[in-house]
This record gives sequence, structure tokens and C-alpha cells, in this order.
Amino acid sequence: MILNQIIFSKKTRSKGFEEDKTSEKPLRSVIKALSWRLIGTLDTLAVSYFVTGEIGLATSIASVDFLTKLILYFFHERIWNKIKWGK
Repeated sequence: MILNQIIFSKKTRSKGFEEDKTSEKPLRSVIKALSWRLIGTLDTLAVSYFVTGEIGLATSIASVDFLTKLILYFFHERIWNKIKWGK
């Protein structure tokens, strides 16, 4: 319930323009997470290959890393979007 409110909630009160333009929509968080994970996954792939010397194993490590960190980053962004500090 709480996660649903954090991720998909829309405030019932009317927001002013200034507050509205600082709020990040969930789709933007997803796109940011995907682009960042692409960069991070390429890095993980390169480091994993350097350490293991096996492209198959490096690809497996990078794939798992991509999925888990994509999900973690999305929730991280949504939670930080609810924090008023620094806005």
C-alpha cells in the first residue's frame, strides 16, 4: 500500500505550477533508470570480463546486475521524489 502511494500517487489537492514542474513522473524515473543501467551494465560487463576472462560468465553477471539495479534505482528515485529537502 505504501509503495503504491510512493510510486503512483497523485496528490488530491491542487498543485501550483512551481511545485508541479519540480515533481518527477514515474515514466521519467523509468527512462532515467534504463539509461543509467545501460552505462552501468557496460561497465559491469567489462569489469566482469577482465576479472573472469570468460565472456559468458561476464554476460550473466551483467544481466543480473542490470535487472536488480534497475529495480532498486527506480524505487530509490520515487522515494527521493517524495522528499521535499533540496527542492
